[in-house]
Amino acid sequence: MPDTSKFKQGSVAAASSDLIKKELALVEQSLSSQVRKFDPGVAPYVSYICDTAGKRIRPALSILVGGATGQLSDDHLKLSTILELIHMATLVHDDIIDGANTRRKMPTANCKWGDGMAVLLGDALFSHALMLSTEFDDLVLSRSIASASREVCQGEILQTQRRFDLTLTKKDYLNIIGMKTGALFAAATELSAYISGVSPEVRAAMKDFGMKLGTAYQIYDDCLDLVGTEEQFGKTLRTDLEKGKLTLPMLYLLEEAGDTQREILQKRIIQQEELDLTVLAGIAEYQGAIARSLQYATDLLQEARDSLSLVNTSAYRDALAEMLDFLLTLLGSLQKA
Repeated sequence: MPDTSKFKQGSVAAASSDLIKKELALVEQSLSSQVRKFDPGVAPYVSYICDTAGKRIRPALSILVGGATGQLSDDHLKLSTILELIHMATLVHDDIIDGANTRRKMPTANCKWGDGMAVLLGDALFSHALMLSTEFDDLVLSRSIASASREVCQGEILQTQRRFDLTLTKKDYLNIIGMKTGALFAAATELSAYISGVSPEVRAAMKDFGMKLGTAYQIYDDCLDLVGTEEQFGKTLRTDLEKGKLTLPMLYLLEEAGDTQREILQKRIIQQEELDLTVLAGIAEYQGAIARSLQYATDLLQEARDSLSLVNTSAYRDALAEMLDFLLTLLGSLQKA
């Protein structure tokens, strides 16, 4: 199994740690300053979340696209901070929905303080991020950030609504993860390019890049939920199975399994029984379903690379390409596992 922690640590460990080290440090300082804006009774909770949630992938994308499409500015860094706050809020709420106990080998907010407190903390982060977005002089930015936040929430609602739902199609699944994960990736890349003042064509290309990278990453994460270990990745796994989330590997498995095995799976899903990993692993088509899912993600990343062709050659564009290469390597390694 590959060391996927490198990708989750900002996706820049190998590609651009030196290139954007200064800017990422400034984002960390900005996040710390935002914590201090909360009431003293609330700030310690928010600080804990900042230390345990997320690996700054979205800020890294914002900064790299900003550098690839123009001159980096304070607005690029502000965008990075806002999107990371929104991402933190979604992680807090995700952990409640999934009943997750650990993230980055630390107790989740819901495990530490209960679901009620965690819901309120997630809400506080969301509202603070949206308030911060109003500081942009350009309403396009604040409106787009609010729209992306709404997309993320809608994606979570739809995913929760469609648990144990055998009518879910691959198109439905892709639409949901495009909202849930792709929206913030796309906001990071598109809005960063917009801040740089690029043409509509380049802005659209950067949005496409972010959406496809985010979607591929979510598919990878869904596969990881089935084959990874909690000890290795430091977070609660198998939540998709337990909560009846029909991710791409499961949809492919239902499509490819023999009649008897499909009937068993469908019965368990209809009765909302836990889908035990040992049951899935015993189905001959299981590995093929994982492989097809990983290939789908691989194809998305290859398409995302095409979007970069509209951006002038630079160290920043090279770093974005290396992010794709790194995730492609992880997909390939997982396929061999």
